[in-house]
Amino acid sequence: QVQLVESGGGLVQAGVSLRLSCAASGRTFSSTSMAWFRQAPGKEREFLATLYWNGGRAYYADSLKGRFTISGDNAKTTVFLQMNSLKPEDTAVYICAARGSSYWSGKSYFDSNWYNYWGQGTQVTVSS
Repeated sequence: QVQLVESGGGLVQAGVSLRLSCAASGRTFSSTSMAWFRQAPGKEREFLATLYWNGGRAYYADSLKGRFTISGDNAKTTVFLQMNSLKPEDTAVYICAARGSSYWSGKSYFDSNWYNYWGQGTQVTVSS
């Protein structure tokens, strides 16, 4: 079985930085890409960034590019999200996702249906 576990969230002041981590585990885990989403109470799940292991290409939501950076490790099982200049509107549960190497469904990387593995989320609260 595959498990994604996020860490690094917390309560921070506006303007500071956080680095989130997502570690995947499982005997047969292999993914073509991993991604970060976030969801605030009463809001739709929002795509933030994705990293494709083949070529190391990263893609971001337009509103976040330049403030958030996604990266991964050499084992292709862990992704990070460096978040700078945090704002109160960044407050949300941050969720890690992965697209398994054999997964076929979905329309594109910004769509939740692109991913078949999901973490439990880590809370990020930004106070003013």
